Amino acid sequence: MDVINNEPASRYEIHIGDEVAFAQYKMRGDVIVFTHTEVPKHLEGQGLAGRLAAKALDDAREHHLKVVPRCPYFATYIQRHPQYADLVQP
Repeated sequence: MDVINNEPASRYEIHIGDEVAFAQYKMRGDVIVFTHTEVPKHLEGQGLAGRLAAKALDDAREHHLKVVPRCPYFATYIQRHPQYADLVQP
């Protein structure tokens, strides 16, 4: 299960068969705003949202972006993984 950045759709995605788990974002210059994360109900509890968040945040670091976690999942993920706290725009 690879996480891909579908830039035209502004979202990170994991494809499982015909299903898609995704983390939606908006770019604002050198800031990436995470707005929504969605995992199909029957695929919840398999760590898909965590994989999306980790890849997206790793990419943000690699591209020197600041992060605004408007999505509640991303905000909680960053609180639980303080190695990403420095990415959050004050």
